Amino acid sequence: MWDVFLSYSRGDVEQVRPLARALRDGGLEVFTDETGVASFAGISDTIRRELARSKALLAYYSTGYPEREACQWELTTAYLAGLGEGDPRRRVMVVNPEPGTDHIHPVELRDARHASAGDLTALVEDVRAHVARLDSPMAVAEADHGVRRRTPGAPGPRPEFLGRLSELWQVHSALHAHAAPLVTGRAAAHAVQIRGMAGIGKTALAQEYAVRFEAAYPGGVFWLDGEAYDDSVRALATDDLFGRLDALGEPFLWVVDSVPAGRRPAREIAAMAAPHPLGHTLFTLRSRAYDSLGTPVDLGPLDAPHARVLVGGDEDGDDALAEAVEGHPLALALLGRAVRAGHGPRTLYDRLHARGASLLDSLAHEDVTGSLVRDVDTANAADVLRCAAALHPLPLTVEDAERVLAAADGVPRAVAHRRAENGVAELRVRSLLTPASDGDWHLHPVTLHAWHHHDPAPARTETLRHTALRTLCVRRDPVTLAFPGSRREAPMAAPSESERMAAFDIQVELVTRIGVQELAPGTGSLREALTSLKSLIDFTRATLHTYNIHLEPGSQTGAPTVQSLAYTLINDVIRPFTTPWHPRLAAYEARCPADVAPPDHEAAWPEAEAMRAELTALREPLRRIAEGLGGISGADFGVAATG
Repeated sequence: MWDVFLSYSRGDVEQVRPLARALRDGGLEVFTDETGVASFAGISDTIRRELARSKALLAYYSTGYPEREACQWELTTAYLAGLGEGDPRRRVMVVNPEPGTDHIHPVELRDARHASAGDLTALVEDVRAHVARLDSPMAVAEADHGVRRRTPGAPGPRPEFLGRLSELWQVHSALHAHAAPLVTGRAAAHAVQIRGMAGIGKTALAQEYAVRFEAAYPGGVFWLDGEAYDDSVRALATDDLFGRLDALGEPFLWVVDSVPAGRRPAREIAAMAAPHPLGHTLFTLRSRAYDSLGTPVDLGPLDAPHARVLVGGDEDGDDALAEAVEGHPLALALLGRAVRAGHGPRTLYDRLHARGASLLDSLAHEDVTGSLVRDVDTANAADVLRCAAALHPLPLTVEDAERVLAAADGVPRAVAHRRAENGVAELRVRSLLTPASDGDWHLHPVTLHAWHHHDPAPARTETLRHTALRTLCVRRDPVTLAFPGSRREAPMAAPSESERMAAFDIQVELVTRIGVQELAPGTGSLREALTSLKSLIDFTRATLHTYNIHLEPGSQTGAPTVQSLAYTLINDVIRPFTTPWHPRLAAYEARCPADVAPPDHEAAWPEAEAMRAELTALREPLRRIAEGLGGISGADFGVAATG
């Protein structure tokens, strides 16, 4: 049996070694993990076993400690063991090498007396005294997805839940801030609200908290539907709800999930809080309009490493699919299931951006995208969202929206400014725009995807997109383009609006393609590369058909136009590559044995390296065409990245 399980961030190993040595010299049995827990593996069997053989955990709680997922797993396990015994601090001790305590979660540990790493003699004595009061190792419970007293209709735990450990601690600390009044200044319990855009994981976080921290609520967990709150309360089947809760005589958790945002008064939302002083209230909602409702925990997208894991990739793999939905858990979970079902990531990436039915809706077998933008319920909000969509992935400012609306509708700038300001405020409150920097607002790509499929006035969107390009894209200086087989300097004439539109559409499509974005050696699929380039030909043709009557013809002076660049793209760059390689690869694929996976068969192709070399050689001519299109559109999206 270990006296102490020493938990620390790998970045603090040099500072921790003297501490571990002092503890052992003081006669204590100390466990230290020399190998670490694999990223995203949760808590390993080894760590769980050694924690179950330890009397207490000693956390070296530096500012880097909460950033390490393995540390958070260890701390949570020991904390919950103590919580099950009635005092979460019974099995956890903290060494704080920092001058402040704001980085320490949960709040009960922040309020505890922290040992000083500067006086190892006193620290060892404190640890010896603490573990002397413990006559058995901590009880480490296996994961239990049951929650006592769960009300009807409560969602089950979600296997896709990943990361979010720091947010779990934020929720718990906020719900129990009154337990540490000296450091929080609160003497009474406050409600907590988990806020964020649709599909960002608010319900999953609340459910995970209810499962993991059930021991903190011996009175049980009550789960109510905020959209049908009165029905949920009636489902408790009691005429005297207060009396029932009072009879419990113990703290309970009162979760009100999916609180309707809308324009309901704050007092109506506040009335949904736990109807008894022993209750701890947790709301989940999209709206940011109720700051007085309780302590907010704002939920953002998953970070890139967790997003890659959820979508089914790895740190060295192709993470374009994870990046395309920018850490959105709902979209990641749907795409991850599709990858595990055998769909290629690149194929899914193309389908995600294709016109027609939404890929996310198809994967979910229901309309999930509609709920993502249902709160765009005013003309100002819809128009500002259209302006943000026209500029995406660039950020939007109020001034940008003001200029577009003034030009499109012929209204005074003061009127347009008020409409733009109101629209931005409404979208921010509904978690549909998030701050990018001072004065800039970011539109999440999943919101953009949903809006494309549920925009009630696509003609209005097209009008604002045209106006945005005309008013916000600045003319670029003349550029020099070197085309395959020739060099010519081509000063550009001022492009028409349609010319800019067509150039921008092809430019965006081009700079995200495999030929422009270089593949690491041995990665990606040659078949998907061919498919991607073929679809680029189809897209370019469709764009020419869409804008044809308004496009400039090929110039006799050599000045680049959309038509001339498109001709070069299709006939001088892509076709010379796809024409010989498509039949050769298809013939080899036809010989794939039934017991060999297509990617493995492709990797063994003797001509694979030669094809990869020619694919790499496409980057330079494609980059020059992208620059030419950027010169016409006036937008530098993707041009700098291809240089």
